[in-house]
Parts: sequence; C-alpha cells; structure tokens
Amino acid sequence: MSALDLTPVAGRGRLFWQVADAWVMCRRNLIQTWRVPELLVFATIQPILFVLLFTYVFGGAINVGPGVDYVDFLMPGVFVQTVVFGAMLTGIGLANDREAGLVDRFRSLPMSRSALLTGRTLTDLVRNAFIMLVMLLVGLAVGFRFGDTNVLAVLAGFGLMLAFAYAFSWVSAVVGMSVSGVEAAQSGGMIWVFPLVFASSAFAPVGSMPGWLQAFAKYQPVTTTVDAVRALFLGGPVAEDLLVSLAWCVGILAVAGPLAVRAYRRGTAR
Repeated sequence: MSALDLTPVAGRGRLFWQVADAWVMCRRNLIQTWRVPELLVFATIQPILFVLLFTYVFGGAINVGPGVDYVDFLMPGVFVQTVVFGAMLTGIGLANDREAGLVDRFRSLPMSRSALLTGRTLTDLVRNAFIMLVMLLVGLAVGFRFGDTNVLAVLAGFGLMLAFAYAFSWVSAVVGMSVSGVEAAQSGGMIWVFPLVFASSAFAPVGSMPGWLQAFAKYQPVTTTVDAVRALFLGGPVAEDLLVSLAWCVGILAVAGPLAVRAYRRGTAR
C-alpha cells in the first residue's frame, strides 16, 4: 500500500486507528519536548525546591508523630504534588496548540476525535514518570528511605501516582479546551490545583488543621492518594485509602474524559 493510500486495512477496526492516531500525537509531543528540554528542566526544578524548603526550612516546625522522620512523611506528598502540578501541563499544552491554530488543523483531519487529547495526556504521563524518577533520587539524597515494605508495594505506589496523574491530566485537558489562551489555562489550573494540594495531607497531618478544614481535607482525592502512597512506601494499613484513591481516579476519568472530548469536538473554546 502506498503512503498516500487511505483505504482502510482489512482486519484493522476503529480501535486500532484510535490507538494509532493517539500514538502519532504522543510521538509528536515527545519530539517537541525533546527539542525544548527547558520544559523538563523547569518542571523538575519546582518540586526540588519544595523538597529543600519543606525539609530544611519548615520540617523542624511540623510534628508528624513519634518515630517518623519528616522527610519520610514529606516525600510521598511531594511525589503526588509533583504529578498533580505536572498534569497542569496538559491544559497549557493544548491551549498553546489552540493559539497556534494546530487544534483547528487537527480537527479537520480524518483522525480519531480523541487522538489529540489522548496523545497529549500520554505524553504528560511519560514526562511525569521521568520527573518522579528524578524526585526519587533527590529524596534519597536528602535522607528519604522506604520503610517496612517490599518492592511490589513500592511499585504499586508509583503506579497509583501515575494513574492519579493521568486522571488529573484529563481535568487539565477540559480547562485547556475551555479557556481563551495559555495564560488563562495556567491561571485556571492553579485555581483548582492549589486548594487540593495544600489543603491535604501532603505536607502536614490533616489532624493539625482547623476542624472546618479537616472535613474537606480528609476525603479529597489528593489526601487519599498521598495516604495510600505513604502507607505503600513506609508500611501500614493501605487498603481503604488505596480503594478510595482508585475510585477517585476512575470517577475523574469518567467525568473529565467525555467533557474534554466534547469540548474538542465542538470547538467551544475561543
């Protein structure tokens, strides 16, 4: 078959072409990231600063309980904070493509309607995985150590964080397809990310917060994910938090995914 032959290949159905189109978009974004390494550098510097600041500036003032080093308490929270902040890049990248007119061009092509969004979210998933590896090395350098756990539990913790990051990338995609530009996408992302991250157990125990805030902080998705990862990394009861976090991931994907595709199809963002 020639390069210009668009006749469907026998035995290759709609799902095959959806996956193929998404891979093309993902590959395009990865090449773009490789050509602009500053994107990875700047995305990595911020969480490193959080680790250094909270470990050496605020760590001595935060009591996380007897027998627990603050850096061990902190790193699972920083990991989750890093992937949530990394998910914001999905909306920013989509808004940038819209400003450049690329989204309109992609919308006119004979490709899967979800390919652009799926490709972008998969790209940011790969980027988040790389940043998590860097953050693990930084954590080990400042004294973080895994507790009474095993390799499978540690891998499950990283897998949970990647699933959580992927779900939040679709929330960011909704923002990116629904605002007027890159600056709006960045500001819109901050509005929902900051309360979730900082009003959680990422940096301090929920019990140290005011009573009216605890009701929100205890059950929101970032807290349940941080608590699950913390238990997987350090040891302790994990089943309830793990199940709740997975439920959040599924629920977020079930809502945000269709909303993002709908915004892309209708071109609601102007």
